Amino acid sequence: MSWLPATRALSCVVLLLLLVVAVAPPASAAAITRGDFPTGFVFGTGSSAYQIEGAVAEDGRKPSIWDTFTHSGYSPGGATADVTADQYHKYKEDVKLLSEMGVDAYRFSIAWPRLIPDGRGAVNAKGLEYYNNLINELLRHGIQPHVTVYHFDLPQALQDEYNGMLSRKFIDDYTVYADVCFKNFGDRVKYWSTLNEPNIEPIGGYDQGFFPPQRCSLPFGISCNNGNSTTEPYIVTHHLLLAHASAVSLYKEKYQDKQGGKIGLTLLGSWNKPATQTPEDIAAAARMNDFHIGWYMHPLVHGDYPPVMRKNVGSRLPSFTAEELKRVLGSFDFVGFNHYAASYVKADLSKLDQKLRDYMGDAAVRFESVPFFDLKNQSSPWVLREMLEHLQVKYKNPVVMIHENGAASVADPSGDKALDDEFRSRYLQDYIEATLQSSRNGSNVQGYFVWSFVDMFEFLFGYRMGFGLYGVDFNSEERTRYRRHSAKWYAGFLRGGELRPVAVPGQAYSQ
Repeated sequence: MSWLPATRALSCVVLLLLLVVAVAPPASAAAITRGDFPTGFVFGTGSSAYQIEGAVAEDGRKPSIWDTFTHSGYSPGGATADVTADQYHKYKEDVKLLSEMGVDAYRFSIAWPRLIPDGRGAVNAKGLEYYNNLINELLRHGIQPHVTVYHFDLPQALQDEYNGMLSRKFIDDYTVYADVCFKNFGDRVKYWSTLNEPNIEPIGGYDQGFFPPQRCSLPFGISCNNGNSTTEPYIVTHHLLLAHASAVSLYKEKYQDKQGGKIGLTLLGSWNKPATQTPEDIAAAARMNDFHIGWYMHPLVHGDYPPVMRKNVGSRLPSFTAEELKRVLGSFDFVGFNHYAASYVKADLSKLDQKLRDYMGDAAVRFESVPFFDLKNQSSPWVLREMLEHLQVKYKNPVVMIHENGAASVADPSGDKALDDEFRSRYLQDYIEATLQSSRNGSNVQGYFVWSFVDMFEFLFGYRMGFGLYGVDFNSEERTRYRRHSAKWYAGFLRGGELRPVAVPGQAYSQ
């Protein structure tokens, strides 16, 4: 994270992929198998287009805002995803690896600038061909395609034309793009996610400015020269919600009965805990969960933004028309959550006295400055159980897919292919068992996807850290894949093996 000022680095990671020290309760000794999960429960792994495909200037694809951002030198280590893991050319090899691992499903996204390079207008035949080939290859191997329509890679053309998601024009262009996806792939794709992590993209891109399109305003953002951190995150979220609801309405009216699929969206599910047990900090954690998860779940389930957001944000928080509310309310068959760990917050009510406030000021909290930890040493699966229980109680127990869950490792500068990642196997088994426990306690969780299938460009880390079950030799022109212990472990579990504690030298197993 040396690419960000130290004072901002902590808050940026907290909002995106916060991994904070947590104390875990005693382990359960019971061994479980895949057969203990409900019939139809889906196990998979995933990726996203910009992070894994490469071929950014091939076969008609045009730049996204992430291409512009990385080529301007703003990403970690100046990394780009121009080639990354090169799945565009290696999809057949990758599908074979997925099949050998025994997954039910593969979650991936479609690149808007590959399918409709200018954001609107002509559909790129080569883009259609690639995604048809990938989907067909997955189905030939008995693997379900779970498709995300939009995963951060907005066509640069739309950003240039009307400031992208700040304009209501985005809603119409996104809906047309989604229609192209449903029309061309929906006969075979049965699980659609409209958006990935729309509850964090507005913070990174329009409040703090550390992600594209780098809009923000002082004193809230990083190197700001445009934007308004006090209003734009809320405007962008409003337009994302309306775009989601528009696409879902289209799918349900035009395609669902004929194609038989399901549609939802995917949120970042960082779970906020009080740093102390004072009433103020307990209230702060609940408030942050409303700002983070409730920002989307409350409109989707209850028909408006959370009351605490209405109170604290005031007139800066957009309102829904009656017609918009009809579309937004209940506009999902499932909700995906990308979950990694907990964040710990303290109340900071003094922020509400500030004349100018951004999202964090409106939430009136601050994150504890505790050390980050290496996931080789610890996991906190009880946090996932708490989040799922919260969804049961507060949001009418929706169908949930855990769309991302995984552990990072620092890239090995020696290029050693035999990475000993038993820590990742242990982390995954902790969270898989927590998922089963939540299911048995009444949560409507129906799927679990490991992040990620292979090492690839990470939005937060570039190539400095990787989450892959399979490693990738990025020094090799062939981008050679190599199987890690975690891939072997996951394959064993998926093929009926027992979920038992993984022995990690020098460490005690904890749950």
